[in-house]
Order: sequence, then C-alpha cells, then structure tokens
Amino acid sequence: MTTRTFQAPKGTRDFYPEDMAVRRRIESAWRNASVLHGFEEIEGPSFEHLDLYTVKSGESIVSELFSFRRAGGTDDYALRPEFTPTLARMVAAKGGSLQRPVKWFAIPSHFRAERPQRGRLREFVQWNVDMLGLDEPSADAEVLATGLSAIDALGLRPDVATVRVSHRDAVGRALAALGVHEDSMPAAFQLLDRRDKLPPEVFGERASALGLDADGLAAFDRLARTRRPLSADLQELASETGVPVEAFAPMADLRDALEDAGIADWCEWDLGIVRGLAYYTGTVFEVHETGGTERAIAGGGRYDGLVELMGGPPTSAVGFGMGDVVLGLVLRDRGLLDDVAPPKPAVFVIAAAEEADRPVDRILGALRSAGVHARRSYRSTRNVGKLLSEAGRSGAAHAVIVGRELAEGNVVIKDLQGGTQETIAIDDVVSRFRGEAP
Repeated sequence: MTTRTFQAPKGTRDFYPEDMAVRRRIESAWRNASVLHGFEEIEGPSFEHLDLYTVKSGESIVSELFSFRRAGGTDDYALRPEFTPTLARMVAAKGGSLQRPVKWFAIPSHFRAERPQRGRLREFVQWNVDMLGLDEPSADAEVLATGLSAIDALGLRPDVATVRVSHRDAVGRALAALGVHEDSMPAAFQLLDRRDKLPPEVFGERASALGLDADGLAAFDRLARTRRPLSADLQELASETGVPVEAFAPMADLRDALEDAGIADWCEWDLGIVRGLAYYTGTVFEVHETGGTERAIAGGGRYDGLVELMGGPPTSAVGFGMGDVVLGLVLRDRGLLDDVAPPKPAVFVIAAAEEADRPVDRILGALRSAGVHARRSYRSTRNVGKLLSEAGRSGAAHAVIVGRELAEGNVVIKDLQGGTQETIAIDDVVSRFRGEAP
C-alpha cells in the first residue's frame, strides 16, 4: 500500500497541548476583559454569503477570500475574513428591538486567502469587541479601554505597546484644507494607510497624483508623518501641519474621553492612521509594539454606516479586532509566555502491584468525581522508581502509590516536591485531596 505524508495547509497551525495552553491564556485575558467591561459574547457562522463582503468592499475583495459554491447550488459563499460584517448583519436582523447600547464581543476563527508571512496567516483567531448605538467619544474610549485591559493583564505596558489614535473626519478636513479634492479623497486615505509600507520616492510619486502643488505635497507629507503626544496643543499641531485648527476639532472631545477612561498614557496622535477599510467614519486607532518590529497588535475605529448598509436602522458603532498571531509573537519575544503550560494534575496514582489496577481505577474515579485533577500511568511496569519519574514529569504535586500496603487497606502518599511520604487509609484519599485545584 502506498503511504502519503500529510502536513497542515500553508498558513494554518496545528495546536499541540503546549500551543493550546498559550492560546487559552490569551483567550482568557480577552474574555475576562470583555466581561469586566460589560460586553456579552456572541458567535456567528464561519462562512457567509459572499455578497455580505462585496456589498461594502466591492468585487475586488473576492481575490482575498476563500470563496466557494456548493456543488449543484447557485449561491456563493465565503469563509469569514473578519467578524464586523457578521455582527452588523446580526444587529440589522434585530432592528430596533435590541437594547442600546449593544455591547458584544466574539473570539472566532477567521480565514484570508493571502500570502502567509510573519504575523499574518490564512487562518487565525481574532478577538472582536463592538459597541453600537452610542454616538459619543466615551464609547470609543470604552471599547479601546477594554482592549488595553486585556493586553495589560498579559503583561504589556504603555512603554511596550502604544495606541496610535486619529480621526478620519479631522484628517479629511485637513486634507481638504491642503487642496485634496473630494474625488481624490479615497486615494489620499489609501495612500496615508500605506505610509509606512512605501519607499519615500514611491510615496511622493503617488502623492503628486492627488493634484497638489509643491506646497501642498510638502504639507501632505508632513501630515502623513505627524505623531504627537495626546496632550499636544491642537493649535500648535495646526500650525505645524499648515492646517486650520478647526479641522482638528473632533479630536478635542476624543482626547477628553481617553483621559476620563484612564488610558491617555497609552495613547498618542498619529495623523497617518486612517485604517484602509472604507467603512470607518470617525475615530480610528491601532495598537503597536513600541519596537516597531511587528504588525499592529490591534486596530479598529468607528463605523457608523455599516448596520444601515446591511439593511438595519441608522446605528452608530465602534469596535476593534485583535488577532492572536501578532500578539502571541510580541508576548513570546518578551518572555511573557514562558510560564504557560498545559494544566498539571494535583495527584498521580500509581499501581505498584498486580492487584492494584482496579483499586487505582476506583481511586481515580472518586478523585475526579470530587473535582480533583488526577492522572495515572498506563505503563505495564510495576517499578515504583520509573512510575514516580513519570509522575514527576506530569507536574503532579503528589503521588498515590497503591502497592503492598493495600493488603491492610492503606496507600502511600508521596510529596513529589518535598520528597516526604505518609501512609493513609485508602478510604481517606479523597478527603485528603478534596479542594485541590484542578
């Protein structure tokens, strides 16, 4: 018989126990932060009608999706590349019956048909946090504070992760003041979004196509690269960029909200952050590692028109997505996942005699029924030394040795860290370990 060797598809991952422990650590931080800030968990299908994505992004997005048509069917589908369209569809389906504001989160898998590279895979897990129905900067700040609460719990601090904040309305007004015409505005936003990915000469060449004169091009370049502390005076910012201070008015209330939420220390203005997705309408932000070696840890903003586009009522909305791939790389590089491991048993039960097999099974059953994480060896050896070595490798704190003492109704309890041991009645094993953390 011919045999084949199979590997996971390119751009996907196998999660062995150690990998799942890391994934669960991250997901636990995400879920705890969501609940702490009052968000409720939802989920949707892993594939949607293809139109759900093309209605907002155009037909060009199809090349970035895993799309398919069922054999013999007529409908086109796509594996979800992001969660926001699904969320908007779900909100639209409920119309005005949902209590506002809607505060939802999800931790689903996503799929993108693109070239895999460091920090970007074809299948990944992403935390999505969204707040709908509150058209106030405080909603933007609350959503962002939720994300920062999670990465803070994972060990990242403001000196390691920075939130680059901007406002599409403010940037749009600034671009208009520089001479960018309305019909060139999408191209200008797209160019700003690719600011850090283009060589200076290419950036300048594409900027010149916006119809700006020499002074306008210079001002556009300054605007694209303007990063200032959140506390920066907006009047001074206007003078530096050559833009009327009125253009930055939306940023003043946003700054107040970020300060009130207690997250100003994480944030800075970056007028080159506009987020490429067309549905963003106001506040936009990205969370970056200060070293700048990785892609954005998270990104999001306000998307006030999307629910209406999905057939629902006009609904203000703000949210973000945070993937596990880049976050995991940042945490690993900083040694913040070194202590993560699969759960360790509290007790390891050893059969040290032929007649011990059934008593071991009964002890295991009783311990597990009492909520104690207990394991056993499945080896045929009765060599206590070898079995204790296996117990030690499992990480168990104690071993229960069922051996010759069984004739008197007893077992031996060995402390695998301290090396001490004691003999107790077999009927007392459960009470001895009841309450041990699983």
